[in-house]
Amino acid sequence: MPKAYWISTYRSISDPAAVAQYAKLAGPALQAAGGRFMARGMPAKVYEMGVAQRAVLIEFDSVEQAIAAHDSPAYQEALAALGNGAERDIRILPAAE
Repeated sequence: MPKAYWISTYRSISDPAAVAQYAKLAGPALQAAGGRFMARGMPAKVYEMGVAQRAVLIEFDSVEQAIAAHDSPAYQEALAALGNGAERDIRILPAAE
């Protein structure tokens, strides 16, 4: 079973305090669910149609584990804290074999 990668990009942040509260809850929730933060922050460089926006890359042992992490009660609590504080795009991709 291939590993999976959770890719999150922040299109806009309207409430930095809500994002900070989300981060306090989401990081531990995702790590407890088996996630490993590989990269996070602003890109060092963007190309083509890339947009300089905050991005997060998390590795999981499987797609199923990543989905379970997202759907877990602890992560749902983090999402509730975020509310409408940011517009994001989250994708879960299987690793290339």
